[in-house]
Amino acid sequence: MRKGHVNLKSKQEIEVMAESGKLLADMLSILAEKVMPGVYGDELEEIAQDYIKKHNVIPSFQYYRPERNMTPFPSALCFSVNDEIVHGFPFGKLIKEGDIVSIDAGLKYEGFHSDSAITVGAGKVSPTAKKLMEVTQHSLYEGIKEVAPGARLGTIGNAIQTYAEAKGFSVVRDLVGHGVGRSIHESPEVCNYGKADTGLKLYPGMVIAIEPMINEGKYDLQVDDDDWTIRTIDGKLSAHFEHTIAVTEDGFRVLTLREGEKIA
Repeated sequence: MRKGHVNLKSKQEIEVMAESGKLLADMLSILAEKVMPGVYGDELEEIAQDYIKKHNVIPSFQYYRPERNMTPFPSALCFSVNDEIVHGFPFGKLIKEGDIVSIDAGLKYEGFHSDSAITVGAGKVSPTAKKLMEVTQHSLYEGIKEVAPGARLGTIGNAIQTYAEAKGFSVVRDLVGHGVGRSIHESPEVCNYGKADTGLKLYPGMVIAIEPMINEGKYDLQVDDDDWTIRTIDGKLSAHFEHTIAVTEDGFRVLTLREGEKIA
């Protein structure tokens, strides 16, 4: 069913997406435990590929190509370290003491995708890095708590922006969240900044990925020569957290919630 340009999901379809999200949450939890100094990104990619094969699902990002002239994305994981905001490759990256590692992944299960991201510190991280990760994760929660029938997308973005900026960080403007369903990227765009009570209205059956990318310094970005890796323009740290959320009749349902995680 469509509401304007947005695909609404049935309750049965959301249950399928919840199964996809449950698998993705489990995979990310496993990967988070493996982030430590001395480990290569290749090793985490291998763990993800083994998990994907074992559970008979499809990696949403591998071979994804948004434009014809772009090289298809080479891995199941977006693996971004320190000043890399998103879309980094895992290959050849050695995790070092104090690094912060953002892992973004999607899984396709029975025709439907889920999408989620975490940022994990390796060993002892700096106080600034620790604060950045905590603020980014909590800014995601602030956005999620605004999801409800009749709410507007601008209110979600405003909640994220207000929280992150009050803590002294900046919100990336050029990258946004999105709808999720039979395609990994659907309408609508979900900005992590904005004005409350503006934008598209939410309806039950909408499924969106909210994914704040929060920078230590400026929100401006640059793209590496590989056409994929996006990093901060000033070389300062960036963190990324994401969940796939369904709009329900009485509020929201987080489809990618990890075990023990609470939206607070």
